[in-house]
Amino acid sequence: MYQIENVLRPYAWGSTTAIAGLLGRPASGGPEAEMWIGAHPDSPSTAVHPNGVTQPLDALIASDPLRCLGSESLAEFGPRLPFLTKLLAAEQPLSLQVHPSLDQAREGFARENAAGIPADAADRNYRDDNHKPEMIFALTPFKALCGFRSPAESKDIFGHLAHVLDSAAVDVPDVLKGVIADLGQPDEPAALKAAFSRLIEGGTGVSDAINEVVAVLSAGAPLEPHREALTAMVDINEAFPGDPGVLISLLLNHLSLQPGDVVYLPAGNVHAYLHGLGVEVMASSDNVLRGGLTPKHVDVPELLKTVRFEALGVPRIEASGTEFGQELYRPPFKEFQLQRIELGPGAEPVPLAQTGPAVVVVVSGSVLLDSPKSDLRLQRGAAAFIPDIEAPVNVHPVQGATDTSVAFAVTTGLGN
Repeated sequence: MYQIENVLRPYAWGSTTAIAGLLGRPASGGPEAEMWIGAHPDSPSTAVHPNGVTQPLDALIASDPLRCLGSESLAEFGPRLPFLTKLLAAEQPLSLQVHPSLDQAREGFARENAAGIPADAADRNYRDDNHKPEMIFALTPFKALCGFRSPAESKDIFGHLAHVLDSAAVDVPDVLKGVIADLGQPDEPAALKAAFSRLIEGGTGVSDAINEVVAVLSAGAPLEPHREALTAMVDINEAFPGDPGVLISLLLNHLSLQPGDVVYLPAGNVHAYLHGLGVEVMASSDNVLRGGLTPKHVDVPELLKTVRFEALGVPRIEASGTEFGQELYRPPFKEFQLQRIELGPGAEPVPLAQTGPAVVVVVSGSVLLDSPKSDLRLQRGAAAFIPDIEAPVNVHPVQGATDTSVAFAVTTGLGN
């Protein structure tokens, strides 16, 4: 087993305090948006060998894939860690985005390579050849947009906006009239695609409509019965004034997660995290197609090919427990599953649910990882990589500890 040191990504939308507070260390003074725990080549963790020598985690895995990953993971995913774990701390909204399917990622990556687009180019869509299904475990109250509402629900919201503008003696912009007509189509996918496309391709007409709507709402126009969606829209506009994502947010489900709530996001699901701290797990990829709420590259035609235009209920995951007490979260993806392990003082050890490789991060107290081959003590804020060959691993409270310890562990979903 290897203790690993992890990379902080200082994206501008990140909190300056949340990750540091969770891990019990001083803040860096700048935004700390994501901590990457894994072997993605863009920001691999660093493994610390018992003799103190350090090595990038992707290089460690490449040196002995069978030992590190196990035969089952190696056969299914090849010689790479199939998942990436992040601590994510959003102070401001992230980009409105969607992730490609595996076939789309492979085709797009090959196409951009053949076109000679540099791997780090700002206008590149596909950074690797993998898909990026993901899930988020909320550690604090967490706000997000996730998946399309039904066209009828969204039509009611846009109709409300048209009514409050008309009541304020403001001409209803053509783009709002068009969206209301789009959403009234009987074919659900066609209705959603038409409304989404009109907004994302609408240019200054959309920006002007946003300015008029926000001005009227800010002057005291009624928000009910759509207070949550309209309040979020106004807040999003403060961060990204006039961006088409402001109105697109009204097409999407608004999530208010409480600590311990978990949702998963399949390919083609339009989403944006708005605020909060969580543990995010995904297939090991950095492929993101953005649709707004960002200064970064937006490729509208490629985005429209990737979005699944269907209304979805909120894709929540409930914990399935084991006889040993940990909470297991199993999304419908082979690449990963998440477990939360809580140990009171003097508790019995918990066998780690592990198929293939695993990573563990401790967010409270301290734990001892024990296998037939080695052991490793982790304090709050520390993380470890556990090769497949180390299994079975038990997670113990540290002897003499008086505080409750909490750790999160990620392994493949192949054992489900």
